[in-house]
Amino acid sequence: MKSYWFDNTVGDQREDHDSGRSVDPEYLSKLGVLYRHCPSIEAVDSIASERSYKNRDEIIVSLEKMGSAYEDKVKAFFKEHLHEDEEIRYILDGEGFFDVRSIDDEWVRIRLMKDDLIILPAGIYHRFTTDSKNYIKAMRLFKDEPKWTPLNRAPEVDKIPARREYISRA
Repeated sequence: MKSYWFDNTVGDQREDHDSGRSVDPEYLSKLGVLYRHCPSIEAVDSIASERSYKNRDEIIVSLEKMGSAYEDKVKAFFKEHLHEDEEIRYILDGEGFFDVRSIDDEWVRIRLMKDDLIILPAGIYHRFTTDSKNYIKAMRLFKDEPKWTPLNRAPEVDKIPARREYISRA
């Protein structure tokens, strides 16, 4: 895992966009973002048990796997949004980026690779993209039945309970 301030330059979202200013994992923790390096599935199982995650699935985001739908799917993932539940991802293969909003509403870019696990709190605005290799395989973990409902950033979304609770904690 590597985290840094997003450089905000125009260009392909899948490029590094590294400003050269690193972000300490402790700062991520203040945002409610948790990171763990998990070299074994047993480590993931332990975290899932601690956090009451009961279900999981795997997703491959790649041109080869998704075909002509790939570009549209990657663009959809990159739209700024939040979820009403925690988002937990364990990277099985490949690399990608989660961008999260800082306390001051700036983007922090988090590069994840194989054996990285990230937990985003409910209510944090974020987005996702593959890197320039256009491939990532991830395990998604869920407390209940698998669901992934993105709520795109909008004034009315700022009023939902998950967002208000997140703001009060951050």
